[in-house]
Amino acid sequence: MAQGLQNWPGGRDARVELRGNLGAGKTTFVRHLLRAAGVMGRIKSPTYAVVEPHQALTGDTAWPIWHFDFYRFNDPQEWEDAGFRDIFAGPGLKLMEWPDKVAGQLPPPDWVIDLEAIDEDQRRVRISAQTPAGQAWLDAWLNSHPSPKPPATGALNAS
Repeated sequence: MAQGLQNWPGGRDARVELRGNLGAGKTTFVRHLLRAAGVMGRIKSPTYAVVEPHQALTGDTAWPIWHFDFYRFNDPQEWEDAGFRDIFAGPGLKLMEWPDKVAGQLPPPDWVIDLEAIDEDQRRVRISAQTPAGQAWLDAWLNSHPSPKPPATGALNAS
C-alpha cells in the first residue's frame, strides 16, 4: 500500500482516516506504512503530542507525512485552536486517528480505513474511498494487487 501511495498522483497529499476501537491496530498500521514509505528513526505515537511530523524518502525525493491522533481532544474546536488548518492546507500525507473527535473540522478524507481486532493476531481491514481521487487510487491499487481468496466470513483479514 505504501508503494502505491508513493506512485499514486496525489497520494503524497492524501487524507486518510483510521478508525477502530482502542487496540485495533491503528498506530501499528501507521508505523508499518511509515517504514514502508522510507521513514527512518524512531516512530512515536502522537497520542500525547497530537501530531508527529515525518519525512518519507523515495529515491532522492523526501515528502512530508503527518500522523495525527485526536483521541485526547474533547471539543472539535481544539483542532482549529491548535492551528492544524495550516497543516491540512499544505503538502503531505495526513493520517488521522480518532477523526470523530474533531468532527466538522477536517476536510473530507480520500480513504477511510476501518480496523477491527478479530483476536490478538488478526485484524479485519475495510477500506472505503470518500473522494473521486480516493476512488481512483483504490481502483488502481485493487487492480494491481489481486485479492487473496477471502476467508469463509467473506472479509479480508490482515495480521
